[in-house]
This record gives sequence, C-alpha cells and structure tokens, in this order.
Amino acid sequence: MPPLKLALKAAVMRKKIKPGQKVAVGFKPRERELVLDHTFAGPELTSALRKARLVDGRHIVRYTLADLEELLGFVAAEANHSTDKKLQNELDTLHARLSLEMESYDDGLWQQAF
Repeated sequence: MPPLKLALKAAVMRKKIKPGQKVAVGFKPRERELVLDHTFAGPELTSALRKARLVDGRHIVRYTLADLEELLGFVAAEANHSTDKKLQNELDTLHARLSLEMESYDDGLWQQAF
C-alpha cells in the first residue's frame, strides 16, 4: 500500500485504547540497532528493546503512546543531526513507520487541532 494511503488509513481508523495502555511495536533487527546504537534514548526506553527476543523477524516491545512519542523524538533528533546520508535515510524511514504506527491508536489524550 502506498505511504499516503497508509497515512490516510491510520488517521481514519484509530484503535481506541486506555490512557497509559501499552501497545506492541515490532522492530526489525536493523531498526533495533538504529535505536540502540545511534540514538541517545535512555534505558527507560531501550531496556525492553535490548531484552526483546527475535520472533518471526521482529523484536516486539510494548510501549505507551507517550513512550513511543518520546522515542520518536530521539530518532528524529539523530536523523536531523546525522552527517551520514544513508543513516539519515534509515532513521527517517524508521521515524515515518513508527509515527504511522503510533497514530493508528487513540488513547483519548490526543490534542485536537484548531
């Protein structure tokens, strides 16, 4: 599915969850490596990712939407400051995917745009 259709689908079909509820987020091995080795995310965000076992090609970690938003900030910061274009592209791609995933949920705490 093209990225625009994915974005529209995620915006329209948000799964309702409780505030603070954790959701499962899958990371491919390279994505896991990007977070662990190339961002300044602290242990409160990375310890579960470090411990996650590889199942069906992905490391599954459970994050709250607030945690996921914080992790996205670290990924974006590294992408913006990277001088390595390949690394920057990988981080940008990871950021876009995780953003879509995060936006597919609604914990009732989203701020409404005016």
